[in-house]
Amino acid sequence: MKKNPFIKIGNRKIGRDFPPLVVAEIGINHEGSIAKAKRMIRDAKKSGAECVKFQSHVVEDEMAPAAKKTIPGNAKVSIYEIMERCAFSEKKERELKHYTERLGMIYLCTPFSRAAADRLEKMGVRAYKIGSGECNNYPLIEHIASFGKPVILSTGMNDISSIKPAVAILRKKHIPFALLHVTSMYPTPYEKVRLGAMLELSRAFPDAVIGLSDHSLGNYTSFGATALGASILEKHFTSDKKWPGPDVPISINPVELKDLIKGSRAIWEARGGVKKILKEEQPTIDFAYACVVSIQNIKKGELLTKKNIWVKRPGTGEIKAVHFPKILGKRAKADVPRDMQLKWKHIK
Repeated sequence: MKKNPFIKIGNRKIGRDFPPLVVAEIGINHEGSIAKAKRMIRDAKKSGAECVKFQSHVVEDEMAPAAKKTIPGNAKVSIYEIMERCAFSEKKERELKHYTERLGMIYLCTPFSRAAADRLEKMGVRAYKIGSGECNNYPLIEHIASFGKPVILSTGMNDISSIKPAVAILRKKHIPFALLHVTSMYPTPYEKVRLGAMLELSRAFPDAVIGLSDHSLGNYTSFGATALGASILEKHFTSDKKWPGPDVPISINPVELKDLIKGSRAIWEARGGVKKILKEEQPTIDFAYACVVSIQNIKKGELLTKKNIWVKRPGTGEIKAVHFPKILGKRAKADVPRDMQLKWKHIK
């Protein structure tokens, strides 16, 4: 039997055979505040999260000057200004990694440049999360793959043909990898989420762990993704939806994060299986099934018809409802009083 693919970050195995990993993406919701970042780590931990994710921005290595004139759809200032404001120093990133791991959680961080990737490697991260914007940045993917660590690759704004070269790089380097389906709209309307794309990714890349990075509002689509086999669920996270920040409006709060973790685990436990009768259903069978019962006094030799026998609960009798057609037209072997569960010895 073919085994389902999985990746391992530290001691945590991630794949269809294991509970979904919920990634609380703090990202840049801290707006450059280390205090906010630490509060979100603590709140994620209290909500039951195993993993938080940040973004590593070394602005001068990440963006050309033209970025100073490029304004994202979910912001009012340039992407350059946003990242300058939100970028942490290596010292602060090390502090957050240590803080996260001291709480027993997985620290993930997305590098947006070669310098950021090198920084994270020096910090000793256990795995790399690559964002959708870098899915077809094959030089950067090759650089990250050279570190030999597991990779979670988001695939927003890409199709199967542009994902294939990235996967080829990871396979060539023997990198355990996961692919996250993403729609890069903020927020994503439900009709644009396209959970079916996860199944397409699974068919195209059967050796990949599959998941969803979700920008829609609430947890509905992440629950749907879990039912379809998602092994990783990534959602933007904030401690307080009143805080400023371009990603805060699409973020879930601690109550929603707790619900996502609990709900996705329940759905994971419930999915799969085959249609058969379980031994644990026997107590219900005993009262819920119907058996053949006499509905009139029946004399020995009398013909059994729908006028003198019928099917009634409980299911504790010898002749079940399924056998009712077989005994119609047969004769009673002995007298049978009314309201008795028939036995085979009563029938000729």
